[in-house]
Amino acid sequence: MEPRGGGASGRARPASSAVLRLAVLGAAPLARGLYLPGFSPVEYQTGDPVDLKVNKLTSVKTQLPYSYYTLPYCRPDKIQASVENLGETLMGDVIENSPYQIQMLKNETCKLLCEQKLTETEKDKFRSMIEDEYLVNWILDNLPAATRYRRPSGAFTYMDGFLVGLMQHSHYYIHNHVTLDLQYHQSPEKFEGYRIVGFEVEPRSTTGPDIQAACSEGTQAFDLESSDVIRFTYSVRWTESDVRWASRWDAYKKMTGGQIHWFAILNSLLILLFLSGMVAMILLRTLHRDITQYNEVATAEEAREETGWKLVHGDVFRRPRHSTLFAVSVGSGMQVLGMSVVTLFFAMLGLLSPAHRGSLLQTMMLLFTLMGVLAGYTSARFCKVFDGDEARWKCTTLVTAFLYPGLFFTTFFMLNLLIWGVKSSGAVPFTTLFALLVLWFGVSVPLVF
Repeated sequence: MEPRGGGASGRARPASSAVLRLAVLGAAPLARGLYLPGFSPVEYQTGDPVDLKVNKLTSVKTQLPYSYYTLPYCRPDKIQASVENLGETLMGDVIENSPYQIQMLKNETCKLLCEQKLTETEKDKFRSMIEDEYLVNWILDNLPAATRYRRPSGAFTYMDGFLVGLMQHSHYYIHNHVTLDLQYHQSPEKFEGYRIVGFEVEPRSTTGPDIQAACSEGTQAFDLESSDVIRFTYSVRWTESDVRWASRWDAYKKMTGGQIHWFAILNSLLILLFLSGMVAMILLRTLHRDITQYNEVATAEEAREETGWKLVHGDVFRRPRHSTLFAVSVGSGMQVLGMSVVTLFFAMLGLLSPAHRGSLLQTMMLLFTLMGVLAGYTSARFCKVFDGDEARWKCTTLVTAFLYPGLFFTTFFMLNLLIWGVKSSGAVPFTTLFALLVLWFGVSVPLVF
């Protein structure tokens, strides 16, 4: 039997369908005009200024980043820091302007940047940075600087950034001259101007009586012990490339650091598979022995004496000890799992591009906060399964909201104090810590309940 008002609803369907079509047509221009931050190409004209920005100094030995101007490098008239998102702040990025003057398609040869007189304290900073193999990180047109190396096989590999200097035979040599190798791509039939598709740096350590002598081939390296005055120079070389703007990040996939990271992941997976195989073999042998003994038992009395699981078959449905902690752990695990799955989904869609710095970490933080719903539901559901009353599941949900996030935040806060004590740029400012607390208490905790 058709319900009353069916004719009215049938007449309403064409109207609602028309409204839906109008909404889709109205959203079409917005969809064409939408772009994600860091994804829009920039077309330069001949002579246009190209900004070179400096980022943190990093080391694989100490894992403590420092601001670029911690060392006595050449400074602009006024240092201006770029606006950073939550992910960049948590990673310790300090992106600032630089005094390098670069113009589109204008080559430069051995241009003087500045001369610095080094004090003994500044020399000690250079020595410490060189010993710890610190890398200088630059950014140009949203591309990080890369250094190209040739392997013995003849193939090229890339390293993110370039070394502050080298230490050989107890002597310290500073890289005070850089050649900026910039690649550009042009396609007059598709766009006007030029797009930057490559940014490589060739660092050198040079010294000489004048600029031209210092930049010539075969010059002596600048020894930190030989002079108190250091001269910083740079050259710019523009070359045309067939690489399209959409493929300009492909070269960074060949970086040495990324390969080491993949080896670590592969090693962890192999260890996990090995341990899982051992546990599976032990379980199979135990089950096989119990099943064999069960089949050989003649009487029920012998079965009760010799078969262990028949003695505890009623305990399977009994509430386990520390059931609240178990439910909280499962709920927090589901929160991390949900965050990981959604993050991988966004990454596969290409929404977490490396061009948008800090987007991965920021997305993970926000998703972890929103997945508090999943954590609260899972822990409360497990508490109900264990015959928990209303007071128990509320207590379980409360513990879920504060236990593991509280442990992580306390550990993070203590480590941040230590990093702040060594004046590293990796120390998170207290304003960011306050923002994390707002996300925790203002968003995550209510969602858990």
